Amino acid sequence: MGTLKITKKHHKHLNNPFPSTPRSLPFIQGRLLFNSQTVPPNKIFSVGKDFQLLWSIKNGGSLSIYHQSQPTKVLWSTIPGQAFVTAALCETEVKESRGSFAIKDRNVYLVCDHQTIEDIRVISEPDHHFDQDNDHDLSSGNMSFAQKNDLKDTQFPALLITGWLFNRRKKRHQESGIYKDIQFETSGPPTCARYWVLFDQKNNNQIGFQVRVGPPNFEFQQRISPIPLGRHWRLRWKLGKIRRRKLGWYRFFTRSRGFVAVSSSSDEEMEMKSAELTGFNRVCITYSSEGNERFYGFGEQFSHMEFKGKRVPIFVQEQGIGRGDQPITFAANLVSYRAGGDWSTTYAPSPFYMTSKMRSLYLEGYDYSVFDMTRHDRVQIQIQSNSVRGRILNGNSPSEIIENFTETIGRPPELPKWIISGAVVGMQGGTEAVRHVWDELKDHKVPVSAFWLQDWVGQRETMIGSQLWWNWEVDTTRYHGWQQLINDLGAKNIKVMTYCNPCLAPIDEKPNQRRNLFEEAKKLDILVKDKYGEPYMVPNTAFDVGMLDLTHPDTAAWFKQVLQEMVDDGVKGWMADFGEGLPVDATLYSGEDPISAHNRYPELWAQINREFVEEWKSGRAGKKREDPEEALVFFVRAGFRDSPRWGMLFWEGDQMVSWQANDGIKSSVVGLLSSGISGYAFNHSDIGGYCAVNLPFIKYHRSEELLMRWMELNTFTTVFRTHEGNKPSCNSQFYSNHKTLSHFARCAKMYKAWYFYRIQLVKEAARKGLPVCRHLFLHYPNDRNVHSLSYQQFLIGTEILVVPVLDKGKKNVKAYFPEGETCSWQHIWSGKLFKEQGSEAWVEAPVGYPPVFIKAGSNVGETFVENLRNLGIL
Repeated sequence: MGTLKITKKHHKHLNNPFPSTPRSLPFIQGRLLFNSQTVPPNKIFSVGKDFQLLWSIKNGGSLSIYHQSQPTKVLWSTIPGQAFVTAALCETEVKESRGSFAIKDRNVYLVCDHQTIEDIRVISEPDHHFDQDNDHDLSSGNMSFAQKNDLKDTQFPALLITGWLFNRRKKRHQESGIYKDIQFETSGPPTCARYWVLFDQKNNNQIGFQVRVGPPNFEFQQRISPIPLGRHWRLRWKLGKIRRRKLGWYRFFTRSRGFVAVSSSSDEEMEMKSAELTGFNRVCITYSSEGNERFYGFGEQFSHMEFKGKRVPIFVQEQGIGRGDQPITFAANLVSYRAGGDWSTTYAPSPFYMTSKMRSLYLEGYDYSVFDMTRHDRVQIQIQSNSVRGRILNGNSPSEIIENFTETIGRPPELPKWIISGAVVGMQGGTEAVRHVWDELKDHKVPVSAFWLQDWVGQRETMIGSQLWWNWEVDTTRYHGWQQLINDLGAKNIKVMTYCNPCLAPIDEKPNQRRNLFEEAKKLDILVKDKYGEPYMVPNTAFDVGMLDLTHPDTAAWFKQVLQEMVDDGVKGWMADFGEGLPVDATLYSGEDPISAHNRYPELWAQINREFVEEWKSGRAGKKREDPEEALVFFVRAGFRDSPRWGMLFWEGDQMVSWQANDGIKSSVVGLLSSGISGYAFNHSDIGGYCAVNLPFIKYHRSEELLMRWMELNTFTTVFRTHEGNKPSCNSQFYSNHKTLSHFARCAKMYKAWYFYRIQLVKEAARKGLPVCRHLFLHYPNDRNVHSLSYQQFLIGTEILVVPVLDKGKKNVKAYFPEGETCSWQHIWSGKLFKEQGSEAWVEAPVGYPPVFIKAGSNVGETFVENLRNLGIL
């Protein structure tokens, strides 16, 4: 059965400027029943040596998980009497346009929203097998948990819960005009399916869970019509008479049943036979939450820090142009389908969160998922699959949870010291332009660590002025005397960085190229393919590109050889761009589901780059000229859950050159802090933003004030890097005049002044996964006022508090000094002490004096202030 429809919107030139949120499967809830003959009334089960699961029949039955070190703290629990596993079969439509994706559930064929528990069984040894003759555990073939892969890294005993999912009649419930539950009309007998839930300890602070749902019990050739997700949800289940045993078990589960779903609307004429229904494609997990519980994480998010009351989709894509800020979102959506994005669109989501109650959970795998926290007392995760794996984390503080989380997903290596020692100067224009700006930087005594030359390679201008690089080689027409430039910069310990991405465009019209990488990749058959087996030409603004198939075994070796040529030309670092645009109907060498592969692609992209860096480092071992300062580094923007393992450094992509909240300077702070909570320890943004717009009635140009305030902000991030933007001539640049150059020099020196502390934090990040820049929640989780903060202020480590100026024309800001701190906070410019915990104060903030506070009496603070004095800043 075709349950996935893909619609291409690449070349639609006039679109709805106010697109509605794609409709998705709403919150599903149902009853929980249990077999009192086989399930004990109340019992505590051991899971591994460190966890316990409590089964209680109170109020209809519930499960609770504890860590034995804190038996009173609930890590995860179900809602008494409510189903915690449900399943559905839906038709999904994905509308795609140049890296933007709208995922919409169109029709629902089946929902099993009620659950029974038949058995809770202890698995005490790794070679445990089930009796196929007496149990249903192996009756579904690959649905068995008795496979070695399912019990990998398990510390026994494990716990297996089995039972049935089914549908039955339920009453319609209305709240604020929206029905809370999916309601269906059915005729014929009910439908049911087996399910399996496995809990097993993975390490001292993680308990794993797996959920699998078997196929529905279709055995009759019935005709089935889809139920549209359209009209007011006026749908209901009708069940035949249900016969019970005296003690509460359902006989109909032991008999074959058919199913007929009848649409309540004539809008859809699609019909299919039940034999075509191969299984569920949605699994939902529902569990309890407290009304005042706050949710943080979900990867790099740009509009919100906290997500209680929201539905968060986890799908890699372009962040969008505007993301709800007007009027630019209107214009972007009008000329390109959903190009404006919305509050939830992001390059680097992650199916991970932690809460203010020190609860944390993440999903393994790469399936599309939605975390629904719109109910005050519960959470529901909807996964586009018939199975799911994940882990529940134990930790007593946010920093401990991050450490436990990154212990599994991975942590970045220590950054080379050169990349964090001074400014990374983003330039283009050729050798003369670089040398001219370098001379001006020397005159202003700017500490420079590298020049990042984004036009070091050939470029193709598009209709909106962005650039795509299709060949990695020195452009001798712009960069004549390349090697001499490398040598002259190197003599001053300044590195050169460039650019690459996994997209290749045909370059027949480009003269004098050394290599035609597109043709090479095509000949090697390492490009992503379309359904016809041809290279998938992916639209990218005004032209099409091929994408490297990163699942092909020959791709990595070929691409690493290209990187080697780049490094041989003197390059020590690069932006590894893109990674978010794999089409969801692509055909990959691995044969995997392209929707899941879409979320995995940016991890594979970072992995290839990282492997090259490590192999290059190993190849230099023992050489006479070996120098740790010659280490390579790359930075990426797209990512997923495990990207911190592979990416060395991240940047936040293409913010607007604006003061706005969803896609301007404020969003860069939110992205920095949310990603830090999610394991992205090293992140930064383009100074001044990237995306400028120069339309007749809509103009976004980088102002001098915005540029200077963004310099001040990024002074206190891991990397201090400029970008000229997509339209350099429209933007104020750091080299525009004496004022901007002087301010740039001042900020670069401020950045240098806390270099000693930055080195410490980089080491800590590599060791524990803690971010350099931190939301106050990480160290003051018990302060309720901290939970309302998003972009207003942040910490560097634990010793420096930054309150950036993020509004046009503002000369002062309001700082908050959290509860739970034993030290006073000292303003670095005035020396004034702020002693009262939980207090606010207005602080003067003229340009050049960003409000920064240090802990009074701390060694870090005193050294920072002393360095500022030595550099002539204080």
